Amino acid sequence: MKRSSLSIRSSQISRILRRALSALLVPVLVAVLLVLQPQPSHAARGGRIGGGSFRAPSMPRSGGYGRSYGGGGYGRGYGGGGIGLPFLIPIGFGGMGGLLGLFAIMAIAGVVMNAFRGNSGGAAMGGYERPESLSSGPVTLVQLQIGLLANAKALQQDLRQLAASADTSSSSGLQRVLQETTLALLRQPDLWVYAAVDNGSVPFNAAESTFNHLSMTERSKLREELTSNVGGRRNSDSGDIQAVGDADATNEYIAVTVLVASRRPVKTKRIDTSEGLRESLRILGSTSSTDLMALEVIWQPDGAGDVLSAEELVTVYPNLQHL
Repeated sequence: MKRSSLSIRSSQISRILRRALSALLVPVLVAVLLVLQPQPSHAARGGRIGGGSFRAPSMPRSGGYGRSYGGGGYGRGYGGGGIGLPFLIPIGFGGMGGLLGLFAIMAIAGVVMNAFRGNSGGAAMGGYERPESLSSGPVTLVQLQIGLLANAKALQQDLRQLAASADTSSSSGLQRVLQETTLALLRQPDLWVYAAVDNGSVPFNAAESTFNHLSMTERSKLREELTSNVGGRRNSDSGDIQAVGDADATNEYIAVTVLVASRRPVKTKRIDTSEGLRESLRILGSTSSTDLMALEVIWQPDGAGDVLSAEELVTVYPNLQHL
C-alpha cells in the first residue's frame, strides 16, 4: 500500500511539473521567435505568385486540388501567420538561414512538448490516435533566394507575365510556375551575385504552419504586393509597375525567393558557387506536380521608382552568400 501511495504521489508531482514546464515553454518559444522575426524592410514593393494545398492523401475530400489557397492562407490557419508546436525533424540543410533557425527552435520545443503529452497519456484516446496526429509522412521544405544585378530587369517582366497567365489553383499550374521561374533564373547566370538555400524535412502536421510562417516572413519584407497571382486570384497595379530600363543596373539588385513544399525529398546542392546554385535550381525546377504541395515566388522591386541597393539587399536578406 505504501509503495502504491508513493507511486501515485510521484505520478501526481510529475504531472504537475510537466504541466508547469509546458506552460512556461510556450511563451519562451514565442519570445525567441519574436526576437528572430525579421522586421519589415519597406525597401521596395514587389510581386508574388503562389498557391497549394496541405491535404493529406490519406484523407480524401471533395474538390479538385484539396483545400487550396484562397487569399488568406494555404489550406487552413494562414491568416495570422501563426505557428504551431508539433515535433519537427530537421535534416540536411544547405544553408544557415531563417528556415534552419526556425526548425532548430521548434524541434527543441517539439521534443519537450511531445514528451509531456506522451507521458501524460495525451497522445491517444481509447486506443485510437487523435485526428490531428494523422499524417502522410514528412514534407520537404526548401527556401532558395537569389540576389541578381538589376541588369536582369527582363526577369521582372518574365515574372509579371507568368503572374498574368499562370493557373495557380491547380498542381499542374503551380508546377509550370516553378519550372518557368527556375528557367528564368537559370538564363541569368552572369547576373547572379548572392544566393542562399535552406532545406529541411518536417512531419506532415507541421508543414502547413511552418510554410505559412516562412511565407509571411518573406512577404513582410515588401512594402506592398503590386503584382500577385495566388490560388487563382490575380491582381496587378499596372499603372505603378516599374518599366524596363528604369533601374540603375550598376548598383541596384533584384531579390527573388522561391519557397517549395514537396511530398518527396528535394536534395539541393550546397550553394557557395555558381555551379551549386545552377544545380539546385535544376533540381528544384524538376519537382513533379504530384509532389508539389505548395509554392511561393516572391520578388522585389516591382514598383515605379522602387530600388534595392546593395546595402538594402544584404540587410533585408542577411543569409545571402556571395557567389
